[in-house]
Amino acid sequence: MIQSLYSVAIFVHNIDRAIEFYETTLGLPLRNRGSFGAEFLNGVTRIGLHPAAHDDSKSMVGRHTGLTFQVDGLLHFCGELHAKGVTFVAEPTEMSWGIMAMVADPDGNVMALWEPPPEDQSPANREGE
Repeated sequence: MIQSLYSVAIFVHNIDRAIEFYETTLGLPLRNRGSFGAEFLNGVTRIGLHPAAHDDSKSMVGRHTGLTFQVDGLLHFCGELHAKGVTFVAEPTEMSWGIMAMVADPDGNVMALWEPPPEDQSPANREGE
């Protein structure tokens, strides 16, 4: 029986450059590093960075990861990322369900950054409008 999601894998061409990006640029806590690559985050679910060493994994570099990170103060954080030269696939955009931006790591793997709307402005609280 499945108990929980253990990890999500992101494949990269340059593991050292990727670790630098995820740890230093994005600020994710590095949990473990070894011959397999690296693991980030301290919760139950981890993000694994792995070198794309085989044809199957090489074809998975540079695409949308499907990951969304919740970020408080997203606009400020995006300003910091711009200053660090991060590639934005989509600039921060305000929508009814919050603010979202899309960024790419140095290998072109795309992920979303999201800040929910203030509780009193969330779609669930505005249904009667």
